[in-house]
Amino acid sequence: CYVSTWHDFDLDAFRDACPDGVLFLHGGGNLGDIWPHHQRFREDILARVRDRAVVQLPQSIHFRVLAEVDRFAALVADHPDFVLYVRDTRSLDFARKHLACPSHPAPDSAYALGEQLRGEAQCDVLMLMRTDDERQGYAISRANPATVVDWLEDDADLPVGVDAKAREAQAVARVNRGLRLLTRGRVVVTDRLHGHILADLLGISHVVLDNDYGKIAAYLDAWPAPDSIVTRASTIEHAMVLAKQRVGTR
Repeated sequence: CYVSTWHDFDLDAFRDACPDGVLFLHGGGNLGDIWPHHQRFREDILARVRDRAVVQLPQSIHFRVLAEVDRFAALVADHPDFVLYVRDTRSLDFARKHLACPSHPAPDSAYALGEQLRGEAQCDVLMLMRTDDERQGYAISRANPATVVDWLEDDADLPVGVDAKAREAQAVARVNRGLRLLTRGRVVVTDRLHGHILADLLGISHVVLDNDYGKIAAYLDAWPAPDSIVTRASTIEHAMVLAKQRVGTR
């Protein structure tokens, strides 16, 4: 087994550890040109690893620059065995139009975690809001009574190491941190797709806003969740009204 991140992949070490078999690329929401480090890594894999199947686990696709679409499409077309899984219908339509590879719909890999036990809530409304390049720019008033957080920073005691066992421990620690964070709210408001997914797995009633290109709406259109668990809003004010209503019914 060989595990790496985008910045420490070693082709020789990979081939030594895995002389044959499938190479899996991590799923998520970074297939496109918003997150160039992840995309260049993906393109580098397609260019350099041509003697085996490469499987892209479920992604959302979004490009802002046509030249970047052409660049990726050329690498996909040139690879002898690339298979793509996507998380929503819009991404599937894009893939089947632009990418010469088998493309299939699949829910986000996080659902493999299954239902999760939630802890005791510490506040009525927790807002998990993006502070990165996909943020929509929602203005949150200082008078807003919600607890507002993001989850970009790792815990100080994150396990260290680069081997497969260490990577697994890091992944588990990050998921557990996200679950603990969301559990703090009786109701959650979020513009993060994995905020929605983990809240769903925890059984936490939540309100979703969208990122800057409609990722969450596209996912929910493809994989609906019960109205009792999630509802959609278009503004912070609307989200807070809905959240307070849900707090009142808990």
